[in-house]
Amino acid sequence: MTSKLDDLDRRILAELQVDASQSLDEIARKVGSSKTPVWNRIKRFRDSGIITRQTAVLDPEALGLEACFFVLIRTSEHEADWQRKFLQALQERPEVLEAHRLAGDIDYILKVRVANARAYDVFYQALISEVRIYNVTALLSMQEIKSTTLLPL
Repeated sequence: MTSKLDDLDRRILAELQVDASQSLDEIARKVGSSKTPVWNRIKRFRDSGIITRQTAVLDPEALGLEACFFVLIRTSEHEADWQRKFLQALQERPEVLEAHRLAGDIDYILKVRVANARAYDVFYQALISEVRIYNVTALLSMQEIKSTTLLPL
């Protein structure tokens, strides 16, 4: 269900996406409102699930996580037990930043962040020891061209 947002809602959400640590006073000033209506709207965004959480965005390279792999997975197994084990394995692996089930020839795509190719191999060996996988293709990102958490409002 899509929430109905007015222009002020969108401006507040845009400010929060850029920097959620801004004070209410700063946000209110930037969006042309007063503090109380801004606070009420932010509370409504949280209560309705539009804002799911607030977090800090870290620089992976500054933390030694220099390699980003996109992992394409094809499986010949589609039973509920296999899927449960596979999804649990993905949830337990901190290297997996994103996981998507796809339509088409590839069943799943993962975004995996690790220090280097050896660390990826450790991840890969652990994953295939937990769950049977028909085919895995790992693609190393040579350059990150765009990465954002900002949704188009």
